[in-house]
Amino acid sequence: MRPLRSLQFVPAHREGWAQKAVRAGADAVILDLEDSVPEPSKADARALAAETIDTLRREHPEVTVLVRPNPLDTDHFGRDLAAVVRAGLDGLLLPKVYGAREVLDFAALLEHFEIEAALIRGSVEVIPTLETAKSLVNCEAIAAAHPRVASLMVAAARDADVSREVGFEWTAEGLETLHYRSKAVLACRAAGLAHPIVGLWQEIADLDGLRRFAEGNRRLGFTGQVLIHPSHIETVNDVYAPDPKVVDRFRRMIEAFEQAQAKGQAAALFEGEHVDIAHVKTARGVVALAESISSH
Repeated sequence: MRPLRSLQFVPAHREGWAQKAVRAGADAVILDLEDSVPEPSKADARALAAETIDTLRREHPEVTVLVRPNPLDTDHFGRDLAAVVRAGLDGLLLPKVYGAREVLDFAALLEHFEIEAALIRGSVEVIPTLETAKSLVNCEAIAAAHPRVASLMVAAARDADVSREVGFEWTAEGLETLHYRSKAVLACRAAGLAHPIVGLWQEIADLDGLRRFAEGNRRLGFTGQVLIHPSHIETVNDVYAPDPKVVDRFRRMIEAFEQAQAKGQAAALFEGEHVDIAHVKTARGVVALAESISSH
């Protein structure tokens, strides 16, 4: 899965809302069939989600399309997957994950529905959500559970499932969630998953607080954030994109190192700083991220 800075939640039964998120600049749209859809609207949400996937694939192929289905302990998940596993679906955001078992169950179901839809097996990725105490404890096993796992989304929201499960009191500073957010980043990196995702900021009008929250998570190692309002997309896209000045500096660093390499040297003096291959690997990663973002 490509780097995703902004992942906008959209209630799947709300017609036209996904297109609003795309117009606002979201890197990804999450069509939600779970908590944001009332029980009587589940069937309509599935049908509209399928239509929306088709529309986005046709009109906005540059946007990543995800679906959050209902959990495995409901009567809905099978119908959800039957409706949305189709060309144009990039992945599932998995709810109510406790350990590797739920990931494996969803992976097996996905293979069945990929075959039914004549898709390449393994083409639909999964992003398990860490929103239960057990999932936070088991995040390393979850990250490595199956090749379909593309990232982890760690929840750190006020008064949501995770705060009730863990029992913390939410603050904007986030010290109460620092340990498990850090643990999720490490679990992703150890499993070879380069783009851990965090969520979410609920104070709709507090854009300064949103920026501080995003900047703190970026420094921690997260590369993107789940959102609940389109007004947050611009700020989050800006925070998680590499600073152009940093990118320019890294490009100069790479050039200086390559010139030194051509002379048989293993290090270079770059703008007064000693740099070797370790620094250049970091520089190349940041430049590649910037180029990936600019190409979409």
